[in-house]
Amino acid sequence: MVRPLIGLTAYAQQVKYGNNDLQAGMLPMTYVKAVHATGGRAVLITPDDPGTDVLDSLDGIMFSGGGDIDPAHWNEELHPAADIDEARDTSELMLMKAALDRDLPILGVCRGLQVMAVASGGSLHQHLPDVIGHDRHRASPGTDPLAADASAYGRHDVVTKPGSQAAALLGERLTVNSFHHQGINDPGTFTPTGWCPDDQVIEIIEDPDRYFALGVQWHPERTGDLRVFAALAEAASRRYRAGRPVLAA
Repeated sequence: MVRPLIGLTAYAQQVKYGNNDLQAGMLPMTYVKAVHATGGRAVLITPDDPGTDVLDSLDGIMFSGGGDIDPAHWNEELHPAADIDEARDTSELMLMKAALDRDLPILGVCRGLQVMAVASGGSLHQHLPDVIGHDRHRASPGTDPLAADASAYGRHDVVTKPGSQAAALLGERLTVNSFHHQGINDPGTFTPTGWCPDDQVIEIIEDPDRYFALGVQWHPERTGDLRVFAALAEAASRRYRAGRPVLAA
């Protein structure tokens, strides 16, 4: 059986190994393994040469976690706590808008959820502690979010909206891991369908009128709960079987 081809947005980062010190296109293998474990075939999309032509070959796309989004995209000044990645912003906002135009199956994870909101006209809270009065959506400052130790993440519950795709997929309530300090303020064209019950931070957005478009604020790829990846793979498989529609020039 042919696996659906799923693009994963990746970083361009300076890395050292052995005698090498160079820029590499990279993404934690937890994302790749999550796609492969749920029936997809992963392809990394690096931000160094922005373009949307890659979408013509894909059956679905996942927007990964990472650094903050530049608030210039919703006309705000940069917060002192923000750590932006202009190359990823340029590439991923372009890809997101084009993927939405194509109605390509989309999964957003952490930063990816935020890209969904911003690309569709929404905005973010730049530093959640300023809004909710605590920093429990991530572990203590300075903790490495890529560390294997589960304590590197904050943990909290998420409740879902009855009747939503999120509720059908994930149930009424679940406990998640998180590592973020930005959060959705205005979800743009998407509908919030999951929240942290302690502070009402938006944790899930979706658009039920699209083929598949779901964003989660936590990191399911670093858990054993891969239901959102399975849903993306299933939607991508349906799209593959139906044929890949391509926008006219």
